[in-house]
Amino acid sequence: MSQRVYIFDTTLRDGEQVPGCQLTTEEKIIVAKELEQLGVDIIEAGFPISSPGDFRSVVEISKAVSEPTICALSRAVKGDIDAAGEALKWAKRGRIHTGIGSSDIHIRNKFNSTREKILEQAVGAVKHAKTYVEDVEFYAEDAGRADLAFLAQLTEAVIGAGATVVNIPDTTGYCLPDEYGKKIAYIYEHVSNVHKATISIHCHNDLGLATANTLAGVMNGARQVEVTINGIGERAGNTSLEEVVMAIKVKKELGLHTNIDSTRLYPVSRLVSEMMRMPVQANKAIVGRNAFAHSSGIHQDGFLKHSENYEIMNPLDVGVDKSLIVLTARSGRHALKHRLELLGYRYDKPTLDSIYTRFLDMADIRKEVNDKDLMELVR
Repeated sequence: MSQRVYIFDTTLRDGEQVPGCQLTTEEKIIVAKELEQLGVDIIEAGFPISSPGDFRSVVEISKAVSEPTICALSRAVKGDIDAAGEALKWAKRGRIHTGIGSSDIHIRNKFNSTREKILEQAVGAVKHAKTYVEDVEFYAEDAGRADLAFLAQLTEAVIGAGATVVNIPDTTGYCLPDEYGKKIAYIYEHVSNVHKATISIHCHNDLGLATANTLAGVMNGARQVEVTINGIGERAGNTSLEEVVMAIKVKKELGLHTNIDSTRLYPVSRLVSEMMRMPVQANKAIVGRNAFAHSSGIHQDGFLKHSENYEIMNPLDVGVDKSLIVLTARSGRHALKHRLELLGYRYDKPTLDSIYTRFLDMADIRKEVNDKDLMELVR
């Protein structure tokens, strides 16, 4: 099995569905070009049947980028698939992503259907999509809550119909990592033609487990991950691209790799945040403002002695200029001495002790002490 994990970015489709985060076609093209430079393998550019704007976005993104595969979403409905196929005419490499619900909850309550009818509709959708493109991905919506035997039967049927990728999404963020990993393993063990397709994973973050579930899926054989920049998406969001990429990069013992240029992660994160008007939480892994900031005295002392004491990544690896020592009332003498030396001040121990006492008084009042405050302090 290949040890490369393909990155399927759905920032411009699933991520863009977040209320207040809609982009114009021109803005989507800007983001798509950055995703191309980042090294993503597939860009899900939109849902063409949903609106004329989404149709146009898929068309224009297909024209604007050349390296990634351009993917268009559709339901397992002929009209949807026709719209996706038309929108992808200008793509150098096009993919239709079609699918239908696979859990009994969806089959009964969303489609008012039966397993037998769902199987028939799924196979028909894949076959119809193949008349437009060779690369067809099928999504088994709500696979996280689907019956395993039926999920395997559905996967085998759509691969037999020509699906090149089968997406096993935890649409509602329901699964625990061990549970989801076993689901992917079950598919590899019980689908006779699984070697003819790539198994993909698309996890939502309703229980805060999207990244953990995605990694569990990869560790059990999946080789495509469906992710978004900053983890944006429906409800609590999708799996975060930057978290999965850096987990694979840091945990070398997994023996996996991606084609992502990780030094571009932080700049792309900022771009998406600004264009979608959706701030990144300060403590967000990899790209949050505090991801490489240290304010605890114990942590600052350990970090200044040797960065690997408290950092498992070099900030330069994700496009961050440097780690930060944030001075607060929790900071120790080592951190204060370090910052003063950066400003060109060196003191003997008794003088530093005196400055430190006054520093604590200032920090209690101002909460965070910046360089301007320190200049005031030493005067």
